Amino acid sequence: MTAGVFPSSRPQLITISIPVYNEEGNIDRLLDRLNSLAKQNHEYAFEFLFTDNASIDGTFAKLAERAASDPRIRVLRFSRNFGFQRSTLTNLLNARGDAAIQIDADLQDPPELITQFLAKWREGYKVVYGVRRRRIENWIWRLARRLHYRVIAALSDVPVPLNAGEFRLIDRLVIQQLETYADHSPYLRGLIASLGFPQIGIPYDRSKRLAGKSKFNFTKLLTLSIDGVCSQSTKPLHYITVFGISTSIVSILLAIGYLILYLFTTINAPRGFTTLVLLMLASIGINAAFVGMLGEYVGRIYNNVRGGPTTIVVDRIESPPDEQRSDRISAVQ
Repeated sequence: MTAGVFPSSRPQLITISIPVYNEEGNIDRLLDRLNSLAKQNHEYAFEFLFTDNASIDGTFAKLAERAASDPRIRVLRFSRNFGFQRSTLTNLLNARGDAAIQIDADLQDPPELITQFLAKWREGYKVVYGVRRRRIENWIWRLARRLHYRVIAALSDVPVPLNAGEFRLIDRLVIQQLETYADHSPYLRGLIASLGFPQIGIPYDRSKRLAGKSKFNFTKLLTLSIDGVCSQSTKPLHYITVFGISTSIVSILLAIGYLILYLFTTINAPRGFTTLVLLMLASIGINAAFVGMLGEYVGRIYNNVRGGPTTIVVDRIESPPDEQRSDRISAVQ
């Protein structure tokens, strides 16, 4: 029997994967809406898997309280904050379901859309993702995100969905492929897209965050963009090589031209002190940017070669698989 696939007499298990960090104010309303979703989709069994990135508020205590009365809730707490992408990857790799659906705890992505995700999954799609049609934020953030998506898509070796965040369903087959990767700077959107499984997007409007503060600022968006570029493609290295060769050719031609002027004409080459200084500064800036890009690739190679765990789980709240599964089946029946 394929891993994660239950006998036909049992309902298929769906893991709702929820990475959290300081989301104490959203836990109750999130679980209330997920419970309503589970009742509407009673033909499935559900588990709610939280990965807590070492929250410093009462998130873990709130989850422990809710898990005490609901065996469907599982909680993995990390030793420190390992970042959103690592938290998400650990969550997916610990999912027990035939499919896993990632959703943020802030409820900006509507849990009710999961019903449509499941319908597309039944049609044979292995990846179903939400496409953000509209989101409530200022125009600067919208522009930054649009630029982020398009840069990643332009530099990626495989098609990456535009305006698609982390709200997605992935099949057990996709999870099995993720288990084969050892990447300490994962970019899951691109990685999942690169696997080549049938995928489809469903448009929706994003809501406003009701509680807590967003943990995603410009610096983290920039870091995510760098991870996306370096994880998805080596095209930047190719562009750097082409630029270097082109610059060398132009420099050689200019040197030959100045030499000819010096030998065969009486025209003195303009001094252009300011121009030379500006060109030197621009050259230093470009070289620094290129060295930085090379350093990003080398740093990722170093981290992956060095090895070690992607995350460290220090606390677990969960029922054994068999007990948890029987509790779900009883609830469905």
